[in-house]
Amino acid sequence: MRSSIAIRVLVALAIPTFSNAFAIPPIFSSVATAPSSTTSTSTAADEASAASKQKTVAVTGATGRTGSLVVNELINRGNKVVALVRDEQKARDNFVSYLNTATPFKIIQCDLGSEAEIISAVSGNKCDAAIWCATGFSDNPDQTFWGKVAGVFGVAVTPQKSIDAVGVPALSKAFDDDESAESDEGVTPKVIMLSSAGVTRPSWDEDKKKKFEGCADIPIVRLNPFGILGIKADSEQRLRDSGVPYCIFRPTGLNDKWPSNSRPIFSQGDVAVGRINREDVAKILVDCIDTPEATGKTFEAFSIGAENYPPAPSISAALGRLRLDADGEMSMDALEASYSAMQQLLPGEKQDAAALAMGQTYEELDEGKTGRLGERGSENAEAAAPKPSS
Repeated sequence: MRSSIAIRVLVALAIPTFSNAFAIPPIFSSVATAPSSTTSTSTAADEASAASKQKTVAVTGATGRTGSLVVNELINRGNKVVALVRDEQKARDNFVSYLNTATPFKIIQCDLGSEAEIISAVSGNKCDAAIWCATGFSDNPDQTFWGKVAGVFGVAVTPQKSIDAVGVPALSKAFDDDESAESDEGVTPKVIMLSSAGVTRPSWDEDKKKKFEGCADIPIVRLNPFGILGIKADSEQRLRDSGVPYCIFRPTGLNDKWPSNSRPIFSQGDVAVGRINREDVAKILVDCIDTPEATGKTFEAFSIGAENYPPAPSISAALGRLRLDADGEMSMDALEASYSAMQQLLPGEKQDAAALAMGQTYEELDEGKTGRLGERGSENAEAAAPKPSS
């Protein structure tokens, strides 16, 4: 398999060592798998310990493709879930199996553009943490045409009023009075934000874009429809400035056909490009709830998609090697080292993300085939643009 060959090459690669001032983040790390269910050999002490770890977690965007997987992952691990949704009936339809059982699952209709409603829902249900999976955009095929137009136009004209800009800081305020939300060592994140790789790249200067062309000139960054990446970047900063224990996860290209339960590669500096299955994204988000090493950090991840490289049982060690956001930006030397190594793990034979058109796969690029949205530089902008969620 091509990915396996690339991995062996990377392992053999001599990565330069720098001073602590610009330590390189880890290249290889892993997704933690969900804890196994209680077996007949478990003791009363084990069961008590498991119960003490149970948390009540709010999930925004719970009916979305990633959000629904997060809900399932949380419940499978024995947590209580409070789903904050805009469409209650849709949520009931999606999670009917949970509603008809004793599953610790609750649906709350909530305007994610309302700070008051978010704080009331999270505080009123005594949530221990929250995972932000919502977005002002989705590819929901059921959304009406005029609903899509109104949503996209509204975000484009008033990005400061998007649900990302309002909702993410609101979540942090919901934990303002939480005495456990101190920035002490060992504290786990209270707010876990699902963001996206590439959010900082439109703001890079021309020299940096040229130096890291393989990630700065990819379709989503090049087109950046309605400035969605900037909106995400702004929401990230609002969360960092809030003072609440947090972490921000920026997955690369979400691809449901990419192998799941695959080992991810974590990095920092927003130079990661590649693919990752939504199931693995959901696992990482849920892992962060119980991982103190995630607190105060922003990181990216893509998965290698290769057999015989399963995830490790914990992401603690991998995230523990990452730098805190408070330590400032990575040095250019560290960025170049990470970028050069990770570019070798891109999918396809050509391994050239910057040559892709929006909607084109690496395999289509290898074979000289046009992607579903047209040639690079003349993609169908209407089809390429994200659609407002319902």
